[in-house]
Amino acid sequence: MKILWYGHACFRITTSDGTVIITDPYNESVPYKPPEGPAHIVTVSHDHFDHSAVARVKGDPEVLRGVGEWTVRGITVRGISSFHDPKGGKERGRNTIFKFAVEGLHLAHLGDLGHTLTAEQLKPLEDIQVVMIPVGGFYTIGPREAKEVIQALPALRVIIPMHYRTDAVKDWPIRPVQEFLEAVDLTVREFKGEAELGSRNLPKAKEVWVLSYA
Repeated sequence: MKILWYGHACFRITTSDGTVIITDPYNESVPYKPPEGPAHIVTVSHDHFDHSAVARVKGDPEVLRGVGEWTVRGITVRGISSFHDPKGGKERGRNTIFKFAVEGLHLAHLGDLGHTLTAEQLKPLEDIQVVMIPVGGFYTIGPREAKEVIQALPALRVIIPMHYRTDAVKDWPIRPVQEFLEAVDLTVREFKGEAELGSRNLPKAKEVWVLSYA
């Protein structure tokens, strides 16, 4: 499969048979490119403007929100309840973690996770090999909490940071990815454009894959 980062928490995951998943599409006020081409699945971690602009996604996708389990075009998706803040949702509401079983791999998109994970939340994520995780802080977990989350995932091999400051959103009150990279002190691989991912090229130890936004 191939993974492209549009920016913020929005990714395009394309399987070998051409199935397209879009995560957390943002509206026009977010200064990244909109998702391109039609999609088959769209996941929405929560209903804030920068994560739920489903109308910008072309095609007639199946839109997945909240807690549940679905199978779409052979891809199994599970929504796991979490919160957008460390106070049980009192500040920013709920957030959904999405777990995907795609082509023999287990991936998770953590949305705007605002806290470290409980034992109940970690249990269905024990087999996760790839995680898309917010690291910028302020609205979500920051470098220290993100480090704790990835340390708690025993099968994890690829960490893809998201929701951090870039040149496109340099005035936003979130931190740059470098602070996370320094906190975790893992091997870092940088990608321009799409990153190819499969069971055959998973690293043997945890790595951080930093994707340039589209």
